Amino acid sequence: MRLQQDQLWKKGAEFIRITRLERFEVAYKTMADLSTKEGEHHVLPKKEFCRLVRGATLVESETEGEPEA
Repeated sequence: MRLQQDQLWKKGAEFIRITRLERFEVAYKTMADLSTKEGEHHVLPKKEFCRLVRGATLVESETEGEPEA
């Protein structure tokens, strides 16, 4: 699994967005609704975060796959 900053995952009824990705630590935000973008910020070791998103689905972004100008 390749983690990247600003990735969006959906697990159950909540969304998980990676806000900061470091070598051993991941900061993320959990949101119930994407339109309001309100949620809680959390920080976990990378190993624990990978366990958290196991079984979640990666939400594809609209800008992914477009070449940069």
